[in-house]
Amino acid sequence: MALLWQFVLVLSISTLYFSQNACTAHALNAIDKCWRKNPNWRKMRMQLGTCAVGFAGKMTNNIGKGATFYKVIDPSDNPSDPKPGTLRYGATMITGKVWITFKRDMTIKLQKPLLVSSFTAIDGRGVDVDITGSGCLVLYKATDVIIHGLRIHHCKSHGPSSVMGQHGKLMPLGQMDGDAIRLVTASKIWIDHNTLYSCQDGLLDVTRGSTGVTISNNWFRDQDKVMLLGHDDGYVRDKNMKVTVLFNHFGPNCNQRMPRVRHGYAHVANNFYRGWEQYAIGGSMNPSIKSEANYFVAPTSGNKEVTWRNGIDKNNQPWKFYSKGDFFKNGASFEQTGSGLAKPNYTKEQMFKVADAKSVKSLTSTSGALKCSRTLRC
Repeated sequence: MALLWQFVLVLSISTLYFSQNACTAHALNAIDKCWRKNPNWRKMRMQLGTCAVGFAGKMTNNIGKGATFYKVIDPSDNPSDPKPGTLRYGATMITGKVWITFKRDMTIKLQKPLLVSSFTAIDGRGVDVDITGSGCLVLYKATDVIIHGLRIHHCKSHGPSSVMGQHGKLMPLGQMDGDAIRLVTASKIWIDHNTLYSCQDGLLDVTRGSTGVTISNNWFRDQDKVMLLGHDDGYVRDKNMKVTVLFNHFGPNCNQRMPRVRHGYAHVANNFYRGWEQYAIGGSMNPSIKSEANYFVAPTSGNKEVTWRNGIDKNNQPWKFYSKGDFFKNGASFEQTGSGLAKPNYTKEQMFKVADAKSVKSLTSTSGALKCSRTLRC
């Protein structure tokens, strides 16, 4: 009997140890190391803002003195007259810095697109938050926004309408195509640890002069058009666009645009690609793309080439599609074009160390909305 109790005790301790150290079963990437090792992250939520890297830089304008903590307790949605306690109220009616959390698991079905105000952090850690419905999230002329820990899916198109916008002002909106997240003339935006799938148009659009964007640790799946960077071929203002695509998991069942880039610059690093149909990374209108230390698994049959270019004359166009340290599996290949290394030229606060491509499967193993335990482990 004593031996049995010793065995039970050892088993209990082992179970506790492994449950508390689940995050050490895989490598933590540069962003997650910053906050996931802290067992008190729930009490220190704004620490997250110091963890961003890439073109968004540190999100220090979202944290510190003067920030309002707001908790969503009601999953209902009134686009023109938001009710206190709802997500739309927190994202539109509160001026200044607001850090939004959720009281419990909930599914929010948006009746119309939700405009997210500047200096807003939507933090879904610790609960399961699903957002679906019409148009989903729109960042219009917004700056300093964090979107973290949400599952956004089955977003549908929506015709022209009016919704509550920044500072509690009713704003007209045009046709919304049905993207999970759409950036329009937005800047300094960090989109991290979300799960995005099965939307009518795309999962993430960065358009109309948006820049200073980091897209990290997300899981994109079950989608034709995944990520569009640059509004259209004629919108030359997107030449100033700079986007970091980092530690994301693409697939299964993704067809194209991981990302597609127009005009601007994208640093695509340490992402895991579980196949594609048309292509993984593509573009038009002379973009610059640095693909660095990604892990590409080509589909079993069909197109093995990672890249796609629209309207390129290989002999005359100065396009920079540059691959450095990428890992190619199952016959995947990357056709480079242009001269130069397409350097991101990060500032000191934007810089991060790119890991070896062979470690990417581990670094992206917890991409998407995290399952955080009641013992504070995340």
